[in-house]
Amino acid sequence: MKRLLRSPVFALLPVLLPIILLSGCGNDMNSVKTLTMTRSGPVMSARNITVIFSDSGQVQAKLYGSRINRYESPEAFLEFPEGFKVTIFDSAMQVQTIITGKYGIRKESLRTMEAKGNVVVRNVKENKQLNTENLVWDEFRRTIVSKVPVKITTGDMILFGDGLESDESFSKYTILNPHGQMMVKKDSI
Repeated sequence: MKRLLRSPVFALLPVLLPIILLSGCGNDMNSVKTLTMTRSGPVMSARNITVIFSDSGQVQAKLYGSRINRYESPEAFLEFPEGFKVTIFDSAMQVQTIITGKYGIRKESLRTMEAKGNVVVRNVKENKQLNTENLVWDEFRRTIVSKVPVKITTGDMILFGDGLESDESFSKYTILNPHGQMMVKKDSI
């Protein structure tokens, strides 16, 4: 054993070991960029935030979330993991429509908001309500679209359908494959 320790290989070990260990390390800039840019979590997280949407100084909608996460990769989006509430105003700043859901994602480049889980759209002025599990609010087109079963409740009827297309105020809508019960006045037949 004493001979092995006196061997030239062991004498060079303090010099060779760092060279061997450090040869695997490098400062390849692409590797460094990939490590610093790869992010599995949000770049920002905040509580109790209100986002205001306006056009030419006119407030059109307010979006509230008790928790908001912002992601930037691969495309920028906001996540509302604890639910959200959107209030849409008419031109006189009166509340026209309220949209709520248990979960939401707002894709910033597309300007769309997808709502999931116990989604409710309520037209306050016309006393109409839409219940569904998934819908997309398109800010550019000013529309609401659902491709899953919907329930619409008004003062005198309850309708069901396999989907819906509507304006964002939920004033004018088209139900896909409607079915349900409604009251019809005798003189209207």
